[in-house]
Amino acid sequence: MRRNFIEKLIEWKESPNRKPLVLWGARQVGKTWLLKEFGRTCFENVLYISFYNNKKDAGLFERDYDIKRIISALEMQHHIKIQASNTLIIFDEIQEAPKVLESLKYFCEEAREYAIVAAGSLLGVSIHEGLSFPVGKVNELRLYPMTFSEFLLALGEENLARLIEEKNPENPLISDLRETYIPFLRDYYFTGGMPEAVLTFVETRDYDKVRSVQNDIISQYEGDFGKHVDSKELPRIRMVWNSLPMQLAKENKKFFFGQIKSGARMKEFEIAIQWLCDAGLIYKVQKVSKPAMPLKAYSVFSDFKVYLNDIGLLGALSELDKDSIISGNDVFIEFKGALTEQYVFQELKAMTSYTPYYYSGEKSTYEVDFLIQKGKLIVPLEVKAEENVKAKSLRFFVDKFNSEYAVRTSMSNYRKEEWLTNIPLWAVSGV
Repeated sequence: MRRNFIEKLIEWKESPNRKPLVLWGARQVGKTWLLKEFGRTCFENVLYISFYNNKKDAGLFERDYDIKRIISALEMQHHIKIQASNTLIIFDEIQEAPKVLESLKYFCEEAREYAIVAAGSLLGVSIHEGLSFPVGKVNELRLYPMTFSEFLLALGEENLARLIEEKNPENPLISDLRETYIPFLRDYYFTGGMPEAVLTFVETRDYDKVRSVQNDIISQYEGDFGKHVDSKELPRIRMVWNSLPMQLAKENKKFFFGQIKSGARMKEFEIAIQWLCDAGLIYKVQKVSKPAMPLKAYSVFSDFKVYLNDIGLLGALSELDKDSIISGNDVFIEFKGALTEQYVFQELKAMTSYTPYYYSGEKSTYEVDFLIQKGKLIVPLEVKAEENVKAKSLRFFVDKFNSEYAVRTSMSNYRKEEWLTNIPLWAVSGV
C-alpha cells in the first residue's frame, strides 16, 4: 500500500539542513512499515534496529556518545557497512532506550551526514517519564492513520484519489463523481485508516474481519495502559477511554467530565487525558474565546473537545455494526454526526497544515464545529453528515463576526453561495 507521507520523508532526505528525524505516531499507524519502505526505495542499504527487549544494541549507547565508536560497533554487530551517502539508519521503539534518544543530539552536532530516523509508539508518554528529548537537534514529523485518498489508492482507485489530493473542490469532476465517492466514503467510515484494517478490507471486503482487526488494535491500546501507567492513574485512563463514544455522540461536543462519572472534575482526570494525548490515541481541540488572530492566543484551557486517532476505531469502540454505518439506518442517526466530525478532523490533521479550534456562543446557544486560520482569514467550518443544507449556527457566526469566508461540508456537491461555500465531505481537505 502506498502512503503519501513518503514524499515528506524524501523531502527530509534531500534537505541540505537535515537533522536526525523523529517520527511521532500512535501504535499501529504504520511507522515501521513506512520507514522500511522508505529505506527500500530511497537508499541502497538499511540498518533497522528495534530497541524493544534489545539490551544488546541499547548497550552500545551506554558508555558515551562517541559517534565514530557507535557507528563502528553497529557495523560489526549487524554485519553491515554504514555509509553516510547511501545508508538509512532506523531506530525503532526508541522509548525503550533513553540513551539512544539522547544520542540524536550528538549525531546532529557531530555527524549530521548520517540519515537517521527514530520512532516510538509511546514516545510522547516516555518523555514525560524522564527521557531527555534533544530539543532543536532533530527534525520532527507526525504520522497519522491513512487518509481517505490513501484508502482509495489502496483500493486501486488512483484517479479518484489524485482528484482529491489536488485539493481543488471547485473542479467539476469532484461533484460529477458524487455517486462514486459516497459508497467509498461510507466504507472508509467503517474501515478507518489503520493500515492493517485497510489491508484486510482490500483483500477480503469482509467487514467482520475488519472489525476483528480493529478490536485487536483496541485491545493492544488497552494493554498498553497496564504496562506503561502508574497503578493509581490506570483506572482514570480507562474511565476516560471508555467515555469517549458518549463524549462524541452528545450534541454539545465539549468534553464533559460528568460523563466519566458523576461529580468528576477536570483536576481529577487531566493527567489521564494528557497520557492518552501523549500516546497519540486521542487529540484535543481547544475552544477559543474569540475568533481572532492568532487563534492560539485565544484558546481556553479548560474547554475542549476530544477526538480519537481513527474513525474506524471510534466505530469499533462504540460497537456500531456495519449496517448502521454503511446503510445509515436508524441506529446510526444519533451517531452519524460524531463519525462525520471525526472524519473531518482526521482529514484536516493529516492533509492540511491547519490546527483546528472550535467556538461556541454564550451559554452554548450555538457552536461552530471547527475554526481554522487560513492565511489572514479565520474560517468557520460547519460539518453536516448528510445533505442537510441548513446551517443556522454558521449563519449566526458569520453575521456576528462578519466572516469573509465560511465553509459548510456535507454530502452535497460543491456550491458557492453569497455567504458560504459548500465543500463535499470527500473533498474537505481542499478547504
